[in-house]
Amino acid sequence: MKINRRDFMHFSAKAGMGLAFSNLLQGSLYGDQKNFKSFIGKAKSIIYIYLPGGVSAQETFDPKPNAPIQYRGPYRAINTKVDGLQFNQFLRKTAQVADRLTVIHSMTHGEAAHERGTHNMYTGYRPSPALVFPSIGSIISHELGARNNLPPYVCIPNQPNVYAGTGYLSSAYSPFSLGDNPSNKNFKVKDLSVDKSIKKDRDALRRGMLENIEGAFPGDSEADVVKAMNSFYEKAYTLIDTPSARKAFDLKAEPAKLRKQYGYNTAGQRLIMARRLVEYGVRFVSVTYGSWDHHQNIRNGIKSQLPNFDVAFARLIRDLEQRKMLDSTLVVVTSEFGRTPKINKDNGRDHWPKVFSTVLSGGGIKKGLIYGKTDATASEVDEDPVSVADFATTIYNQLGIVADKEIMAPGDRPIEIVKGGKILKDLLI
Repeated sequence: MKINRRDFMHFSAKAGMGLAFSNLLQGSLYGDQKNFKSFIGKAKSIIYIYLPGGVSAQETFDPKPNAPIQYRGPYRAINTKVDGLQFNQFLRKTAQVADRLTVIHSMTHGEAAHERGTHNMYTGYRPSPALVFPSIGSIISHELGARNNLPPYVCIPNQPNVYAGTGYLSSAYSPFSLGDNPSNKNFKVKDLSVDKSIKKDRDALRRGMLENIEGAFPGDSEADVVKAMNSFYEKAYTLIDTPSARKAFDLKAEPAKLRKQYGYNTAGQRLIMARRLVEYGVRFVSVTYGSWDHHQNIRNGIKSQLPNFDVAFARLIRDLEQRKMLDSTLVVVTSEFGRTPKINKDNGRDHWPKVFSTVLSGGGIKKGLIYGKTDATASEVDEDPVSVADFATTIYNQLGIVADKEIMAPGDRPIEIVKGGKILKDLLI
């Protein structure tokens, strides 16, 4: 078949239009990857205090003293240093530093199961069957990297759940876990020193053997497990070989008087360790404390845990302020959801994600602010609801990370660090 010049131009134009249309369809599916550079945020580090199980706002940061007894619960409310803000009676010391805090009364989401609520608060995303999202700590590790030869992301005492991990990111961005409780008498961080029985020449031989083994594999190996192990060994040897980095984990270097002020208990020693780590340069420290799933006997559950938290948390805020670190350290207190407005038949409260409280301090956050409002029985949000995406986006913003940036997930699919969140500007200085 003979094709003249006119026909050739006609068919070429059609083919070009088809290719362009194909590209247009592909672009509408994924589009160009949004890539924003990090900037210098108000916060240099974050201490993320997580109270697992779903702590009750009514028994902590949003008591309802004028509600009927079946709603207000077993404890009194006390005034704080902020007009109109009341706390549970066991938060006396925290009430005295309330003028350094922002208390959000209007956190809300729709996930009433522990695992799903925990996923929300660690990742900024609702769970998806198609993709495992990375934690805030792993995103920070990925975006900002290490500082002062220290791991960028540390968990005290251990990675608390799978959602505190790397998700679709490489496991090279996993947290470094202490592996021991700082309140233990013989507390010792795992993987931080070479066993004394191993002499220097033997250690050097081991490292040489490791290098030879690694050299036997192709240099361009893309296997995540290989990259992660290489990263693990590199970071471990860096910690072992850097006295200043090892010193960050030396809790015994803290004055005994100060440790006592925090409290020689789980809450106190975990929080003083967190302060020590951010002081030396760790970017994100995750601290878990207590078990707050009080379906039964909430009176005793609160009484057994809240007083120690109160002492330790208030001392942390004052300690950071005294060291002139509060303005550059964002402190977050949260849980996966709240508890039901009404006390149940077992004198406890059940799961209630529709409304709960979180607390922020430092890192460019306003001081002495009450944000959001709940109704008279803490059943609903009355004003300024805060979504999980808004909460996470604001945290990232304070550290200098643009939450709208896309990271490449498996299948070359660009995924926003947080989807659809907005910065809560009313919270910011």
